[in-house]
Amino acid sequence: MLAKVCSAAVSGIEAYPVEVEVNAGYGDTMLVVVGLPDTAVKESRDRVTTALINSGFTFTFGRTTINLAPADVKKEGPSFDLPIAVGMAAASEQIESTVLDRYVMVGELALDGGVRPVKGVLPIALRARAEGMTGILVPSDNAPEAAVVTDLKVIPVKNLREATSFLEGEIQIPPTQVDVTEIFAHTNDDENDFAEVKGQESVKRALEIAAAGGHNVLLIGSPGTGKSMLAKRLATILPPLTLEESLETTKIHSIVGLLSPGQALITRRPFRAPHHTASDAGLLGGNVNPTPGEISLAHNGVLFLDELPEFKRSVLETLRQPLEEGHVTISRAAGTMTFPAQFMLVAAMNPTPDGKMPAESRSSPREIQAYLARISGPLLDRVDLHVEVPPVKFREISAERTGESSAEIRERVVAARKRQQERFKGRAKVSCNARMGTRELKQYCALDENAKNLLQYAMSDLNLSARAYDRILKVARTMADLGGLENISPDNVSEAIQYRSLDRQIWG
Repeated sequence: MLAKVCSAAVSGIEAYPVEVEVNAGYGDTMLVVVGLPDTAVKESRDRVTTALINSGFTFTFGRTTINLAPADVKKEGPSFDLPIAVGMAAASEQIESTVLDRYVMVGELALDGGVRPVKGVLPIALRARAEGMTGILVPSDNAPEAAVVTDLKVIPVKNLREATSFLEGEIQIPPTQVDVTEIFAHTNDDENDFAEVKGQESVKRALEIAAAGGHNVLLIGSPGTGKSMLAKRLATILPPLTLEESLETTKIHSIVGLLSPGQALITRRPFRAPHHTASDAGLLGGNVNPTPGEISLAHNGVLFLDELPEFKRSVLETLRQPLEEGHVTISRAAGTMTFPAQFMLVAAMNPTPDGKMPAESRSSPREIQAYLARISGPLLDRVDLHVEVPPVKFREISAERTGESSAEIRERVVAARKRQQERFKGRAKVSCNARMGTRELKQYCALDENAKNLLQYAMSDLNLSARAYDRILKVARTMADLGGLENISPDNVSEAIQYRSLDRQIWG
């Protein structure tokens, strides 16, 4: 007998439908899986047959063929265990169900018939809804993740016997439901706060500007000045994730398997901090079958690179295209995948090889120059703000008075972002000032005569590139938004120029 069961698989960050066809025939006992299965899928034969027997089913003797369609796309992972088992039970007439074509099924089977969680359930649930399916059967731990998709019944199953009983109509399993509003209500609980940072008011101001406009930042200072501490708190002043951004971010983390059991959504902006030994594939994504890397895991959040000059030059150079385009395209023999990568780059570095500021360093000018040269000019051009982080004075450390909280700073950042959203309404690719293109710069960053003269002098004196010129205009536009100004003032331009530290011949 032939049975067909609906399932799905993930390619890139999107899912596609997979039809599991099971035919139980006569002949020698043999179980064959076709349809370009990988090793994990081929091994499902042993897991599924053992799970069926331990769940009270009888393994059918004869030639059983399992086809995963479409047959020209490679199938990966153990998520096909549950639909294969249900298909085998239906093909051998051990269950009868009229709804097999209305429910998508995914799940890994334990040898005792238990259903274990799998990766990529959120994009699969979105695909199931797009295909007009009634519902989806998922492992219990994955149910909250799938339940954020509305207009789709999410049926949590703990074991194979429970899944088949539901499909036959013997038992009713209430669909899992989640309250998205309640999930977002606790987004900012128990997090780091800028109020804990003593001193460094100028650096806080720079990070507020960066958060308000989505700008990239480079923190330059001696060890112990608080660069990492400040960077970790940047995510706390960024605007809250919208539901659409949360779904995008959750999809990526679901595919990689980084969601906690029972977690429905990622509601905080990601903060990723890879070690400086990270490879190209680790940062961009890749491997034999392309998967998201650190820059995609930081999508809609912050990518923090500490000790920037210690990263391999080749690794840093791979960041240039994603920083400009907001996505990364990876080509491998298995195919070409495009992953989203709209992140804020926050990097930290020492000013000299020995960690001291140039005026106090024992390193020679040549050694300092060689150290700084580990970071290419084109990459530095893509960093909007170069911020010097000075040592904290004793009176600031010992003072009992605390600075502004993250909540207070975030209010100003959110207000500035709202002005930008109104300004760029209808422009899908421009979400903030940092994403402005040539057309937007010309339209929204007009300067008066004084501001033009100031910028012209800076371009000549600092020998700035055209890209640095654009960055200054974008940062100045953000400062104007924070101040509630319609037009960019000369003061905004002057302050923006000050954040080009590494463009100066002598700095620090």
